[in-house]
Amino acid sequence: MQDIYLPIKATLEEIVVETPTIKTFVLKPHTLFSFKTGQFIELTLPGIGEAPFTPSSDPNIKDKIDVTIMNVGRVTSLLHSLQRGALLGIRGPYGKGYPLEEFVGKDILIVGGGVGLAPLRSLLFSLFSNLNRYNKVVLRYGARTPKDIVYKDSLLEWAKKDKVDVVITVDSGDSSWKGNVGLVTTILKDLPIDLDKAVSVVCGPPIMMKFVTLKLLDLGFRPKDIYLSMEKNMSCGLGKCGHCRIGRYYVCKDGPVFTYEDLKEIPDIWE
Repeated sequence: MQDIYLPIKATLEEIVVETPTIKTFVLKPHTLFSFKTGQFIELTLPGIGEAPFTPSSDPNIKDKIDVTIMNVGRVTSLLHSLQRGALLGIRGPYGKGYPLEEFVGKDILIVGGGVGLAPLRSLLFSLFSNLNRYNKVVLRYGARTPKDIVYKDSLLEWAKKDKVDVVITVDSGDSSWKGNVGLVTTILKDLPIDLDKAVSVVCGPPIMMKFVTLKLLDLGFRPKDIYLSMEKNMSCGLGKCGHCRIGRYYVCKDGPVFTYEDLKEIPDIWE
């Protein structure tokens, strides 16, 4: 029986610079590793510490795993200083992912903000591998500036797919930006979806998820059809430290994917 506290070894094979503060780390686990889209891992920097991240790669690929990381703290800063060939560790996967069976035959509205597009990238790969099962995929993504957009090339490719609709916005544009300027809620209008057979998936900073959720409710989405990735404050990944408690839930064990129906009666879920 595998020790739940013992990470498996993984080699850092490639580093992709996404933005000035975000990198994607391509890891090769020393044994095959599988996860379900929306689940998370604990990424270990030997001798330093670990932190939870949701993989951004295709769950169908077992011999490599992508983790997209923003430089925001001690461990992430050290991760950003690594070079190819570094040895890391992976614990997991943990938590519950996106319930893909609930999405079959529906319009799927995916709303991402900033590095919150990372878990959604994994979801998109899962949807794209079986697009015939879903009615359409509508992606709305917001970043602070054009320089802060992650997966720039991928976004262009996704927009070319049949049954996929992509719109991007930035909070502040520059001379080269020709798209929408404004918060991501400003592109949640005139959506090409049928609310009677639609679900929405939201991931991003808590304040963004709060206002997107309120906007979706205004549009007519039912709380049970709004899926939220509640990742903040996770630590141990095993429901033992209590840092990620939301009401009666432990995000690491009961989530990180919840419906708004699950959480709507709990105060301060966005804080």
